[in-house]
Amino acid sequence: MRIAVMGMGVAGSYLMARLEGSGHDVTGYERNPQERHDSICAWGTIKPVLKGFCTKVGRDFDDFLIHDGKSMHVRMNNGVKFDIGLRGLCTYDKLALIKDFIKDSKVEYGRAPELKELEEKYDMIVDCTGFARKYLPKLKEDFFLPTYEYKVEYEDGVPYDDFYIEPFPGMTGYFWYFPLGEKWAHVGAGDYHKNHIKATDAFIKKHGGKVLATKGRPIRLATPDRCKPYYSGKVVGVGESIGTVYALLGEGIIPSMQCVEIFLENMDDFEAYEKAVERHYAVYGKVFNFVRSKIHGKFSMIKSLPDFLSIFRYMKKHEERFGMDIRMGDLIKVAKA
Repeated sequence: MRIAVMGMGVAGSYLMARLEGSGHDVTGYERNPQERHDSICAWGTIKPVLKGFCTKVGRDFDDFLIHDGKSMHVRMNNGVKFDIGLRGLCTYDKLALIKDFIKDSKVEYGRAPELKELEEKYDMIVDCTGFARKYLPKLKEDFFLPTYEYKVEYEDGVPYDDFYIEPFPGMTGYFWYFPLGEKWAHVGAGDYHKNHIKATDAFIKKHGGKVLATKGRPIRLATPDRCKPYYSGKVVGVGESIGTVYALLGEGIIPSMQCVEIFLENMDDFEAYEKAVERHYAVYGKVFNFVRSKIHGKFSMIKSLPDFLSIFRYMKKHEERFGMDIRMGDLIKVAKA
């Protein structure tokens, strides 16, 4: 087939690498010029899981590893502090890995052709444009958080030796500090009530540091069950374009790469792909309901108990996937925040 992969982010670049040598005629499109091709949002992921994905395409994840986390420091808005033991949560050079995934692929930079042009040229168009969802029908109702982030350099010592987060009141988002080696960090936040820039600037004012780069974009929290259709005509969505972000953590790297694998198993049958996506991301809807009820001030532990227990059991069962110790007490602290 002649296949167009639209958007060279996490999902699009990994899909390009997986399709290398497949026998298909694949072309990638990136709307930014090559010199401005970038990766927005913090570079946090789970090392053993990314190692597995990289092995599938002949890459060594250790070549891109920056910081191997041991503990995540958490400070709640009510002053409660605790640490979460980590099992593989790390930071890595996300942009370098994306570029490595597509280094041997045919990619047209600085182009985002209209759908009509693509339909005339290709048998399949894969929408990996993330939040933009440029080639799929628009969602009837979306749900997202604005985010903002600095890359900061600390000449006189970093403020934290490991990961640090501060959930906002009502769980409307959180502030993050992700270490990037000996003297750099990603410092940012996302917040439904749009206090993310204020919180980020307050941290910079308190701890200092030289701001090297500033980035910001919305992140979709609407889950796959709310992001249909997954396909329309020749177009099929993969990754954040169909809602593959784990709303409780705002994490989309691994879910998007998992979505690539689901797509590859079902790329000849879009209906089967839809069903496989629904099965794999079924718990995401419960996570979204939990987060949205907190944000809107409608959370009730009694009413939400079945979903709350389902979320805990899912995360506990997949501790290695989430890269951290999952404890009921910690989730309750978050729920009560």
